[in-house]
Parts: sequence; C-alpha cells; structure tokens
Amino acid sequence: MTIEQYILDKVRNGKVHMTLFDPDKQSVAKAAEMAVKCKEAGTDVIMIGGSTGITTKNVDETAIAIKERTGLPCIYFPAGPHAISTKCDAIYFMSIVNSTDPIMITGAHAYASPYIKKIGIEPISMGYIIVEPGMTVGRVAKANLIKRDDTKTAVGYALACQYFGMKFVYLEAGSGANEPVPPKMIADVKKAIDIPLIVGGGIRTPEDASATAKAGADVIVTGTLVEQTTDEFKIKDVIDAIKNRSGQ
Repeated sequence: MTIEQYILDKVRNGKVHMTLFDPDKQSVAKAAEMAVKCKEAGTDVIMIGGSTGITTKNVDETAIAIKERTGLPCIYFPAGPHAISTKCDAIYFMSIVNSTDPIMITGAHAYASPYIKKIGIEPISMGYIIVEPGMTVGRVAKANLIKRDDTKTAVGYALACQYFGMKFVYLEAGSGANEPVPPKMIADVKKAIDIPLIVGGGIRTPEDASATAKAGADVIVTGTLVEQTTDEFKIKDVIDAIKNRSGQ
C-alpha cells in the first residue's frame, strides 16, 4: 500500500493526526523518544522537516530512528530540493501556490523530480497555502500571505489546487503561530473541495484541535506542541480532541 492510500484510508475512517518533527530543533534521540509518546497517544503519521537548518543527514537520521522505534510511516516535509531524504517513506511534492517566487511554485520541483524518480521515494502531490501570520515558512517561501478574514482567496487557491490534480490541500498558519487557521476559513475551504484538507500551525491546545477538526480539517498537524512539552498527557489530550470529534 502506498503512503497516500494509507492516509486516504485513515481519512475515510475519521480524523487523522500527524506529528511534525523538525530535525534542526532537537536531537535524533529526543525525536525518537517523543515519537514513541506520540504513537502511544494516537498519532497516525510522522512528518519530518522544517523551513531552515534542514540537511539530508539530519532528516535521514531522524527518519531512521523514528521508524525503528515506532514503525509509523514517515513523510518528508521538504524545505527545498537540497536535502531530499532517502530514508523517509514518502515526500510531499508540494507547490506553495501563494508564493511570489516561481521556484517555490514549480521551479524547485522541476529540478528535484528526476532525483525523486531515481531514488524511488513516493511523491504525494499537495497544494500548500500559507495563511497569516505565516511565521518563518511565510518569509522563506516569500508568500503573499492569505489574510485571516479572506476566505474567498483561500477557497480560490484550494479549488485551483484540486483542479490542477493535486491530491491534498494544506492550510498553514506557520510553525509557532499564535493562533491556528480560522475555523471559518477551514469550513469554507472544506465545503469547496473534494480532496482531503490538512491544517497546521498554531494548534497547541485541545480546544484549538477540536475547533480545527470540527471546522472540517481531515488531517490536523501539530509540531510546536511536541517541541515545547515533554508532557505526554498534554499531547494525548490534543490528539484525543481530534479523534473524539469523529467518534473515535
């Protein structure tokens, strides 16, 4: 089974939680230790990546350690074509559709795609939309940030991603954002598209997680939460808030 199909099957059965580990933010051993706690709490998939400080070495080492300890699928969340991992199970082949830099929309992809084919890692097509405040990823991607009250533009980008044939849409408020993507934006985008919706950035509490799931996100991603706490009960509370929304 492909990783894409694994996610789609999970989505059909309820809400999905993914944990994002930035290999530049903690040691390999720490990432593996926290990944075990996240698996026990109910996370479904591990994402590995970040906007800065990413190398093939730290991604590979983190992926190997997490997979050995948890057996969970690992998806590389790329910062660009410079550090593609051969140890992750799949890579988000993601276009930052509201970037002002063509490299972030299609240029890097054209450069990296022959190598992706050569190493045989599974590409998962995804449209990536950055919402205010955007944080580091917004700056690095040179994004024309979607304003928090501009649901019309978010819907337009998301629907365009679907029409381009992308398999997922990702609404991103940015790692470390002081608040998540607004529920109304999530709800309006979800109503407009027929492909799964991923939402991440600024989700740190059970209340944030529940509101994001209730608004219509199929997949909820948390990363800063794991970086900032060693409290496995807090992590479990957030994941439970997501899973319980779908009756799991």
